[in-house]
Amino acid sequence: MFVGALTLDLLLGDVHSLKEKRGIVRPVVAEVLRRFPAVAVAETGDHDLHRRAEIGIAVVSASAGNCREVLEKCERLVAGRPEIELLSARQRIYDDEE
Repeated sequence: MFVGALTLDLLLGDVHSLKEKRGIVRPVVAEVLRRFPAVAVAETGDHDLHRRAEIGIAVVSASAGNCREVLEKCERLVAGRPEIELLSARQRIYDDEE
């Protein structure tokens, strides 16, 4: 068994309040879940900063390659949104011996 974890550090576009931030982040999280129903996704950091967001994505699979493939597709999906600039993406694969 392998668990893949992806952390995305995002810079949001023309956002001036936490309410506007939620209006961008929630649809992104919902789209990832809609396109990849087997992953877990949530806003995991930078909750009090209105122009920054951190999104965490996790997947469980029988192979490390499948974990990487799913996480890379999720990363491309989020990075392709015009209102978001992807500052960094950190991916980690854990096996059942860790």
